[in-house]
Amino acid sequence: MDQSASWKTPQNFLLIISIVVPIAFSSWMALLNNFVIEKANFDGADIGLLQSVREIPGFLAFTAVFVLLFIREQKFILLSLCALTLGTALTGFFPSLFGLLLTTLLMSTGFHYFETLKQSLSLQWLSKEEAPEMLGKFISVGALASLCTYGALWVCLEVLNMDFKWVYLSFGGVGFLLVLWMTLAFPQFKSEVPQNKKLVLRKRYWLYYALTFMSGARRQIFTVFAGFLMVEKFGYSAADITMLFLINYLFNFLFAKKIGRFIGKVGERKALMFEYTGLICVFVGYALVQSAEWAAALYVVDHLFFALALAIKTYFQKIADPADMASTAGVAFTINHIAAVFIPVTFGLIWLVSPAAVFYIGAAMAGVSFALSMNIPAQPDEGNEVRVLRWS
Repeated sequence: MDQSASWKTPQNFLLIISIVVPIAFSSWMALLNNFVIEKANFDGADIGLLQSVREIPGFLAFTAVFVLLFIREQKFILLSLCALTLGTALTGFFPSLFGLLLTTLLMSTGFHYFETLKQSLSLQWLSKEEAPEMLGKFISVGALASLCTYGALWVCLEVLNMDFKWVYLSFGGVGFLLVLWMTLAFPQFKSEVPQNKKLVLRKRYWLYYALTFMSGARRQIFTVFAGFLMVEKFGYSAADITMLFLINYLFNFLFAKKIGRFIGKVGERKALMFEYTGLICVFVGYALVQSAEWAAALYVVDHLFFALALAIKTYFQKIADPADMASTAGVAFTINHIAAVFIPVTFGLIWLVSPAAVFYIGAAMAGVSFALSMNIPAQPDEGNEVRVLRWS
C-alpha cells in the first residue's frame, strides 16, 4: 500500500467529519442564546419558534434517500457540511427573527442531512464488533474538537472582545475550508452492500423507531430549554455558557470511548435503562433547581448521558438488514424530529407559564423511554428484535 495514502481510510474520513461539526455547529449553539437575547431581543416564544424551524430539515431527513438516486453518500455528506458551515458563517450578519430563521434553515439542512448520512456510513463501514467503541471514539474526537472550539470562543469573547458576527464568520469559515480540503484529499470509498434507494419501514424495527422518537423529544428539552434556563433564570453570559460547554466536552473526551466499550460489554438494554433512570433525576432537578451552580452540574450530567444514546444505533445495527442502513437512517431522523418540530414552539408557550412544567414533562418522557428500553433482548439480532410484541 502507498504509505502516503495509508491514512486515507473510511474510519479516518468519519473521524475528520466528526471534527467539522463541532467547529461550526457547536459555536453556533454556544452563542445562540446570548446572541438572540442580546442582539435580537428574543423571548421564550421566539426561541421556541426558531428551534422548531431548525428541526424542520430533520423532520424531512427521509428525503435523503431520494437524493441518493443522483449522488453518492460520500459526496452528499460533504455538500451537507458546506451548507452547515456557510449557514453558521452568515448567522451573525442577520440579527432579526426573519434573518435568523433563514440562516438557521440553511445551517440546519446541512446539519441534519450530515447526521443522517454519517449514521448510515458509520453502520455500513464499521463491523458490529467495532461499532460501539468506534462510535464512542467519534464522540470523543468530536468532544476534543469542541474543547478546542470553546476554548477559542472564550478567547474571542473575553480577550479579543469580538462581535458576534465576526465570531460566527470565523468559525463557520474554518469549518468550510476543512470541508474543501476533505473533498480534495479523500478518495471515493465503496460500500460492501448496495443500499436500498427507497423508503423502508419494517414492522420488526418498531422498537427502534419508538426509542428514536422518544430520544428526539428528550433532546429538545436539553437543546432548547436547559440552555435557555441558564441564561434567562441564572444570568449566564456567553463566556459562561462557553465555559460550561468546555466542561461538557472535556467529560465527553475523557469518557465517551469508555462509554462505547461499556455498551459493548453490558449490552444496549442495560445501558439505555441506566441512561433513562439518570435522565428522570436530571429533569426533576431542572424543575426544582434554585442555584446557578447546581443548574450547571445538572447541565454537565445531562450532556454526558448523550453518549449512552449511541446504544440505540448499535441496537439497530444488530437487528437490521445491512441494505437498510441508508434508507432507515433517513426515516429514523424524520421520526426523531416529529417531536422536535412541535415541542420547541409548544413548550415555549408552556415555558411562559411555568418553566418547571417543561422539565417535569421531560421526566415523564424519560420514564416512557425506560419502559421501552426494557423490551430490548439481551442479545438482539435479526429475528430477535424485541422481548415482547414481536412483529414479522
